[in-house]
Amino acid sequence: MSLYLCVDCGGSKTAAAISDASGKIVGRAFAGPSNIAYLTVESFLDAIRTAVGEALKTCATPASVDPVSLPPPPGLGFAAAWFGISGADSPAAIASVTGPLSTLLGIPEGPRLTVANDTHLLAAPVRMHADASTVITVIGGTGSIVVSFRETNGQLEELGRIGGWGWILGDEGGGFSVGREAVRQILEQYDRHTVMSTPAPEGSLRKRVMEYFNVKHVMELLTAVYVPDPIPSVVLDAPAHVLLVREKRLSSLSPLVFTAAFEDNDPLALNVLRTCAGQLAAQIAVLVGESSEEAPRLVKAADSVISFGGSLVGLEVYRKMILDDLASKGHVFKHIEFVHDAANTGAIGLALQYNASLL
Repeated sequence: MSLYLCVDCGGSKTAAAISDASGKIVGRAFAGPSNIAYLTVESFLDAIRTAVGEALKTCATPASVDPVSLPPPPGLGFAAAWFGISGADSPAAIASVTGPLSTLLGIPEGPRLTVANDTHLLAAPVRMHADASTVITVIGGTGSIVVSFRETNGQLEELGRIGGWGWILGDEGGGFSVGREAVRQILEQYDRHTVMSTPAPEGSLRKRVMEYFNVKHVMELLTAVYVPDPIPSVVLDAPAHVLLVREKRLSSLSPLVFTAAFEDNDPLALNVLRTCAGQLAAQIAVLVGESSEEAPRLVKAADSVISFGGSLVGLEVYRKMILDDLASKGHVFKHIEFVHDAANTGAIGLALQYNASLL
């Protein structure tokens, strides 16, 4: 049996999917986080071992009750594997796990073992459109990153990237960005009205955010946001937000913003989302345009796929804001895809890559 493995390694979970040569998913499993920027190589491999071993259970004949030990036994070996790893942003990070993954899976280092940043998995849909060879991938979850690719002879070549710098330096348009922008706009609205005859309006967004932080005055939001990160070994009798690290304190606000915008039709919440969608669209636009001698690696939207992945851009209303902003800049894509399951899509794309007759 020819098996094709794809593993989506993220900050909250590890998702493994196995496809047969026909592109049918025959194995699926999950494990804990595997962002290599935050973990040791040993902890990273533990998550991979768990997810892949569990996914192989249904591929065995007869199906196994226990996880399959790695490297796989004869008959369950992988023809190819594709790893998209959050935090794998440098050659050194990729090199640190490529050898161990080769040993773990029994796949020699080389073209049949692809180890890259998790954005690469979102490029898989370009293989499903014969009339496009370039793709812009957009991750918009808690964080954000945009990467462009060209497919040549079945291989993906990275052309350009922007973002993915984390919550301190970037992540425009992601969940953290939405939460931060919501607090910023609430504070700015309040400040603007300090010189006016009327107070700032108490809209739905402001009300929801203040209730979330359990504060009575707008300016108390500053204290709530800037409370230091909790010490893990200390159990505090404190409001829930105080027990969150500052990054999560802000990113956890994004559902409130979407509720205020689309259920309550709050103007401030809608403006927050338009602002954040515009920031992400501006980053996408950096990689799009007519190629030239000065910028030969730009891709033309009209000839390309744009492929989205992540919880925020999974919301059609938010995705539309981003696409509308791009259209206003003259960038209308030939194909628009949202990848609900990057591991599944990647495994199918890998099977198609090595079995071109299926296309």
